Amino acid sequence: MKNLALDIKNLSKEFEDFRLDNISFELQKGMVMGLVGENGAGKTTIIKLILNAIEKNGGNIKIFGMDNSTEEIACKEKIGYVADEDYLMVTSNIKNYAKAFAHIYKNWDQPLFEKYATMWKLPPKKKFSEYSKGMKTKAMLALTLAHHPELLILDEPTAGLDPIARIEVLDILREIVESGDKSVLFSTHITGDLDKIADCVTVLNGGKVTESMEIDKVEEKYAVISGSLSALNSSNAEKCVGIRKGSQNFEALIERKYLDSFENVSVRTPNIENLLTFSIWGHRDEVVELGGENS
Repeated sequence: MKNLALDIKNLSKEFEDFRLDNISFELQKGMVMGLVGENGAGKTTIIKLILNAIEKNGGNIKIFGMDNSTEEIACKEKIGYVADEDYLMVTSNIKNYAKAFAHIYKNWDQPLFEKYATMWKLPPKKKFSEYSKGMKTKAMLALTLAHHPELLILDEPTAGLDPIARIEVLDILREIVESGDKSVLFSTHITGDLDKIADCVTVLNGGKVTESMEIDKVEEKYAVISGSLSALNSSNAEKCVGIRKGSQNFEALIERKYLDSFENVSVRTPNIENLLTFSIWGHRDEVVELGGENS
């Protein structure tokens, strides 16, 4: 039996102008998964469905083997969530929120909360209206981490943080999963953060999953090649996931099994940004100029 923190099968959600189409992926215990895609790809919709904040049209979501809708209370006891927009009442303060969370969560850890609040210099009695965006993000992280969630769901958590705080948060996320029984679903546009800590990645494009795999499998399956345009022709171009062209050179993401189709090219291991951007361009059937403009 698989050791899964999150198991999503054939998940669908229809809006007037968007459809989340038959989404399936798994997150094993002890892993950090990056959930990536451009704006409007469906990342936040998936998170809302996991939290049972909106109703799905089809499919199943299981959290540690429990159905997220029929066993919602038990699931939410195990989930920690930090949104891209803060939920904090501007007239309240973090001390009041900590008192409230202590009554809500069975595993509330006041010393751990105080550790994070002190580390991030969060004034306990200052109103949230006086907090900066970065301080509000840190406050939500401190409140969330202090109840020891087994599945931590983060929606753009590092976007408003200074570089030092971002490094601290990434270190904490890695510590959380080291025990092997906790997991992180990390939705972000800052793919460099994921390169540092992600064990696996799920790529979304237009409401569909285009790839979901462990990072080492990405490195085994794909390569980024670059070279003169003379190395690119109509036959081997079809084997590229996506292509960027300059006036004389090109860069492309391909599956390594097609490397023999190209001569005189440089080969390097892709990162998460490469997987995301080339996948988007490929599914749009676009060739992108190396300068950044679509051709």
